[in-house]
Amino acid sequence: MFDQFNSSFQLTNLESRESNQSILTAVEPYAPGFSQLIGDYGGGTFESGLYRLHGSGDLMAWTESITAVFPRFANRLVCFAFDWLGRHFALDRKRVVDGRMQVLLLEPGAGEAMQVPADLQAFHNVELVEYRNDALASDFFSRWIDSGGAPPAYNQYVGYKVPLFLGGSDDEQNLELSDMDVYWTICGQLLNSSRGESAS
Repeated sequence: MFDQFNSSFQLTNLESRESNQSILTAVEPYAPGFSQLIGDYGGGTFESGLYRLHGSGDLMAWTESITAVFPRFANRLVCFAFDWLGRHFALDRKRVVDGRMQVLLLEPGAGEAMQVPADLQAFHNVELVEYRNDALASDFFSRWIDSGGAPPAYNQYVGYKVPLFLGGSDDEQNLELSDMDVYWTICGQLLNSSRGESAS
């Protein structure tokens, strides 16, 4: 079901994560292959940190964290993956095409949520494979590594020192390794403050 993805993305690490079979079962009818993908590769790091999948036991906690930063998406997302820049990918229950939830990209550094016109399977087999740089900023990742940056550990992002929505530059000089939880918490506080909202 994910043959193109499997042949194009090398699994470089697989961490043991707690499992939550009930969420896999609940999501599967609206995202065929979800149970297989997360069951096989949850906690997996691909291409030295370029792309990572959440373990099933982490899905709800990260979904809650993301919707705290983007409250307009409360009760409609299931976050399943994240990339090296700290951006999360989620299935959107309010965007369903032919019975399948579509993908949403959530960017804390820019405070943006962008619709991806693909379901789970097409996202992995088409968007990530044929449009790798557009989807994951893979050229930027290569520049980060070439400039001496370290590949992020599973719980890390390469985040912006100064978020883009506060005028930070979109280049490797404005990047640093950041703890995943801390990065999203700080970006959420700054973003909600700039919007005049409570971070709670």
